[in-house]
Order: sequence, then structure tokens, then C-alpha cells
Amino acid sequence: MVDAIYMKARERGAVRSKGMLIAMGVNAAGHREILGFQVGDGESYESWSEFFKGLKERGLENVDFLVSDNHGGLVKAIREQFCGASWQRCQTHFSRNLLDKIPKKHRSTVHTRLRDMYDSPDLEAACQRRDALLEQLETVSPQAYDLLDEAFNDVMAILSLPPGYRKRLRTTNSIERLNEEIRRRERVIRIFPNEASITRLIGALLLDHHERWISGKAYFAMGDYLFEKDSSELASSQANSEHWQVA
Repeated sequence: MVDAIYMKARERGAVRSKGMLIAMGVNAAGHREILGFQVGDGESYESWSEFFKGLKERGLENVDFLVSDNHGGLVKAIREQFCGASWQRCQTHFSRNLLDKIPKKHRSTVHTRLRDMYDSPDLEAACQRRDALLEQLETVSPQAYDLLDEAFNDVMAILSLPPGYRKRLRTTNSIERLNEEIRRRERVIRIFPNEASITRLIGALLLDHHERWISGKAYFAMGDYLFEKDSSELASSQANSEHWQVA
């Protein structure tokens, strides 16, 4: 799960905006971790790509599922640096984006149908609920129709996971709660003396969260997730074997 938070720091005699890129994850034992953070001038494709490369150089591997908002540079870097992993577009952010394109008098109905689609038990049900919503959007807001039609697979990528993992991993709410803790500390300081001080002070806060997470109660019981992943890999291996035998 990745996100960015912005703070102010003095640099070359002026107060400038600085972005802190943060990645948190859930390991095979089911514990959350702070995977890394980096302070820079923003969240461009180059910044995110450099950040992800650094994580991999430090040993990050076997990334299976990522959650983020739809920032263009971020998504491009995810697809390039974690080829083969599934990407979940944050449903909370998507709802805001879609509802912004809906006339106010229709927003409540559309929001209810959108939540119903999110709660679908499987992909077949999700497609049926999407089609019903698209039928409404076709007359209410063609822009919203196009957005849902284009983004559906990314918004509902969560259905590839067992049901017990979906609620916590279909949005970036978890990392945004972490950002709120950072913001509480940042409000006291308001303007950091320099970029290095952001790394030291906020880094200490993130390290504290990391240590409490890995030594505390597991975030997930990973049995169902690992079982389904192993079963999927076995089925894929058997299919490839049959393909080569036929060839």
C-alpha cells in the first residue's frame, strides 16, 4: 500500500513543499511493516520509480498485490517496477472521482449502487451490478459512464483475494490513518528547518509504528491467502506443463 503526504520545509532561503513517499505492506506472517519512505520534491513518475527501485535493492521481493490511488506517475511506476503484481485502485478515491461527475440529485442513488458493486461476492455478481449502474449512468452522466467502464477491472481487482482480506485492502484507508498520525506531529512543527529534518523526525515516528506492528498482533491470518496463492500457482504450473506437452 503506497501513498504520499506533503509537508513544508525551508530550502535555499524559501519555504517549499516536500512530498514524503511511504510504502507499507503485510508480510507472509500477516504483520504490517513500514517498507520504506523517501522525501522529495513531489510524486512524479521519476520519484516513485526511484523509490520502488530503492525498495527492491534493499530486498523487497515477491510483491503480489498493491493498493494506491490513481495518480498517473504512481500507477505507471507500479506497473513497470512490479510487473506481474495485481493493482487495486482505491475504491474510496474512485467513488469521489465518479460522484464528482454526477448531478447532485442522482448522487445518493449512484453511491448506493456503487457500494453494492464493491460488496459483490464474486466477479460475476460485480459485473451484473456494474451493468445495472452503467445503464443508469448512460443517461445521468456519460463522463461517469466512461470512467466506470474503463476503471472497473482495477477498482474490483480485490475480488482476486479471499473474502476475509478484501475489506482492509480495497482502499488506502489504512495508510491514510498512518498519514493522519504523521499530520498530527507535523502540525506542531508546521515548517521543517530542512528536508533532512523531515526524514529524521517523521522517520522516527514511522519506525515506532513499524516496531509496534511487527511485535504486536497480526493484521491478517494468512492461511487462506497463502493456500489460494499456492493453489493458483499449482494450477498455472499444470496448465503450462500441458501446453508444452501438446506443443
